Amino acid sequence: MRPVPVLMYHHVNPHKGDMVTVTPDVFEGQMAYLAKAGFRTLSLDELFSFITGRLDLKQRAVAITFDDGWLDNFIYAFPVLEKYGLRASIFVTTDWIERASEKSCGIPSLVPSHEESKNLVIKGEEQKVVLTWKLIEEMADSALIDFYSHTRTHRAGSRLTETELVSELKESKDMLEKRLAKPCPFLCWPYGDYTDMAVTLSRAIGYRALFTVAHGVTKTGSDPFAVKRIVIKDNVSWFRKKMLIYSHPVLSWLYLRIKKR
Repeated sequence: MRPVPVLMYHHVNPHKGDMVTVTPDVFEGQMAYLAKAGFRTLSLDELFSFITGRLDLKQRAVAITFDDGWLDNFIYAFPVLEKYGLRASIFVTTDWIERASEKSCGIPSLVPSHEESKNLVIKGEEQKVVLTWKLIEEMADSALIDFYSHTRTHRAGSRLTETELVSELKESKDMLEKRLAKPCPFLCWPYGDYTDMAVTLSRAIGYRALFTVAHGVTKTGSDPFAVKRIVIKDNVSWFRKKMLIYSHPVLSWLYLRIKKR
């Protein structure tokens, strides 16, 4: 059976060469390739069914994920996903979304760099760089975009007490379920930082799968509480080659084995 690469994006905006950023033209080229090559884009519910052996995939497939909930996901990525009819999931930091929604100032003509975006969040100016509930609801209404937890405040899991972890995990889950009126069974760890205790608490709170920054692909029988992903580069040619490798049962195994050496 073919493996499924889970793609990890953060920003899609014109800041070429910026950290964790794919430029709009490149992003469209990557999505156009997936559509033309016949890749199926999975919801995370479908990915979970694949992992647990309840979904038998006959075609090549990927799962597209975005971390943090940046405003440029709506401005630049969402129209492209709509254009090609591709599904994606966005892991959002719910406190950021709450504050951005309270002080919403509309869609800016320009979006800042990643470092500037982080600084604006630190200054309490999330409305300039982060999605609002209104935009999230618009994206969710398309039936192409799902939203899941990236914790409540985006703090590193290994630095939190048990009480703090419960707050981060449960309150973000509850808020998303309240706002979107649907279950939130998936979470992505900020910075890929977590502990065994964090995983245990996540399971107890009701998460069915946890997403990491560990490099690799997903297969039937993979650990759903340590889902690996592929960091996506700002390059269409690189993307085409890697999708061919990572979606192939033998080539992906050989390539990932070599990379570990």
